[in-house]
Order: sequence, then C-alpha cells, then structure tokens
Amino acid sequence: MEFQDVVRKRRMHRKFTDQPVPAAAVDRITRNAVRAPSAGFSQGWAFVVLQEPGDRDRFWAASTPDDSERDMSAWLDGMRTAPVIVLALASKAAYLNRYAERDKGWADLDEARWPVPFWHVDVGMASLLMLQTAVDEGLGACFFGVAPPRVPAVRAELGIPDEFEITGVVAVGHPADGGAQGSPTRRPRKPESEVIRHGGW
Repeated sequence: MEFQDVVRKRRMHRKFTDQPVPAAAVDRITRNAVRAPSAGFSQGWAFVVLQEPGDRDRFWAASTPDDSERDMSAWLDGMRTAPVIVLALASKAAYLNRYAERDKGWADLDEARWPVPFWHVDVGMASLLMLQTAVDEGLGACFFGVAPPRVPAVRAELGIPDEFEITGVVAVGHPADGGAQGSPTRRPRKPESEVIRHGGW
C-alpha cells in the first residue's frame, strides 16, 4: 500500500471479526514497532503480545473497571473481539541510565532534565508504527489506555516487571461493522490552517 494511503486509511477500529490474524502479520507489526526512534537509542520499550484466548481474557478481567462514570459496555463488547492485544511498555530507567553514560553525561539521573517523558513519547511512536503496519496488512487496530486504578491488577496478572510502565495497548484484528463510535463521528477534524503555522505562531 502506498504510504499516503496508509496514513489516510488509519482509524481506530473498535470491533473485529473472528477471523484470525496471520502470525506473519503479528510478527511484522511488532518488528516495525522496534524501528521507531528513541532518544539516545535507549530503546526503553517492551511489548507483551496476547493472542491466546485465555491470555486475552486475563487481560480484560484485570483491566476492566468494576464501575465507570461512562457506560463502557458497547466499547468493551467490541474491543473484546480483538484477536490480538499488544501492551506497549516504557522503561524510564532505561532512558535515565542511558543519558548517564559517558557520551551523554547526565550522571545524576535527574528526571527533571527531561522536558517531557521521552520514554512514553518513544513508545507512542512505536505504537503508531504498529497502527500503520496493521493498515498496511489490511487489518484494523485501536490504541487505548489502561485506567490507572486497574494498572496494578494488569501488572500482576501479566507479570510486568516494576521497571516498565504501561504506555498503552494496541488491539489488532480484521475490522467488523459496528462497535462504539469514536470522537471523529461527533466532532470535525480541525482545518490545517488552524493547526499548522509557518515561520512562527
């Protein structure tokens, strides 16, 4: 697929068919993720791929809130149909330690030196590569987060080491009709003239 077509066709899919995702496609999605840029080539990321029904069930049981201010039933009903779930994890320590090395020289490991948490930025870019690769494979995908109160349960259930934080989750599968409607159905895309400036603000 042409790159511009991949960009244009990418959207968040929230319901999937029961058609399995080929193993080669899953491998390509995760291989492309690790081609993302990372500050100092820290590569402080890890990815947990859940393809077995029992593993996906454990994730959903651990990550689903007991109650919510919003009715999430339609979203959950659709998202639980995803045959592949990839947790995208970030290691802050990998970045702090990398920038304490001789060629970087921030030996004090002070997190305040970072203008933004690049460990999450880089994992976000890796996640976008997964979303785009899914499109190129003729698949659909959705990036979403784990509610903070549910993070400890997910970490415990999947054995995620303390070093890693959950940046987000990518669900992958063959798109199906239906599923929860996303925000683009309720609000327009901002015009380029409003968000792109040249030469300054």
